[in-house]
Amino acid sequence: MRKLSMEELNRKSVDEFKVAEKTPVIVVLENIRSAYNVGSVFRTADAFLLEAIYICGYTCIPPHKEIKKTALGAEDSVHWKHFPNASAAIEQLHAEGFKIYAVEQAQGSTMLHEANCSAGDKIAVVFGNEVTGVEQTTIQQCDGCLEIPQLGMKHSLNIATAAGVVLWELVRKRIAALSSTQIA
Repeated sequence: MRKLSMEELNRKSVDEFKVAEKTPVIVVLENIRSAYNVGSVFRTADAFLLEAIYICGYTCIPPHKEIKKTALGAEDSVHWKHFPNASAAIEQLHAEGFKIYAVEQAQGSTMLHEANCSAGDKIAVVFGNEVTGVEQTTIQQCDGCLEIPQLGMKHSLNIATAAGVVLWELVRKRIAALSSTQIA
């Protein structure tokens, strides 16, 4: 085994990314305090070729030096839009046919690995504030809650880590579904 060179990675340019077919997943960031977390989510959204990031409330927006530091240019490739609050973003997403899930520990939540998402489903996932999580009023507007199983003493993850876990699971299921249809 050997590490691949930068040339072998076949990275997309910003222009190639913008015109590429996207994974129909939108991330909604509700009142995220840390610009570093926002930048990390941009980088993850780029890695998984997500459709967009919707930035809500007081979550900072590009250009911002702390976003730039962790996004490493993904803030230029990933489409983003700012909304005054999550309610406005959810209203638009519902109108566009998205199923919306808050990522939260809640009564009646679905464990992430048990989520039933098909390859073509349009999904939006809401990530909340680092301390208070997704607001209750936002949860009530969602189609459900996805919960990351946690087995240790701490039952919370940094928002950037939670986004990586949730988004990989959603993308992984799509990759598996697409691979099985290409084999058949």
